[in-house]
Amino acid sequence: MLHRVIYASEAVGATGASTLSVAQILGVSDRNNRRDRVCACLMFHQGHILQALEGQRTDLDRLMRRIIADPRHTGLRILSDMPIQERRLQEPISLSADPAALLERIGLPCISRLSANEAEVLLDIRKAA
Repeated sequence: MLHRVIYASEAVGATGASTLSVAQILGVSDRNNRRDRVCACLMFHQGHILQALEGQRTDLDRLMRRIIADPRHTGLRILSDMPIQERRLQEPISLSADPAALLERIGLPCISRLSANEAEVLLDIRKAA
């Protein structure tokens, strides 16, 4: 059965703040997610990270253990963790373009205040775009 996990965290240091750090994250994530058949969408905004992950439960559990131990994150909180009927995400890893505009559409200034429902709405908006 497929599952979706959405988490938010605070970026540590230059994580997500430079093109190089984003490229490194995307490169490693693409390789690992293809291997594990995980699809993901990543957003960086004002020092915060939001990521949606979809895949098999065991693969997501293993990935979340790696993410929780990753020193590039702090204050990680799971917003949503649920079984799903089908994927909303289709790529091993994608980066959300214009996170400020997406957050503005749901009336929030920052990822740090995002609820589980709002995170799901962001996925819907992104898919519709």
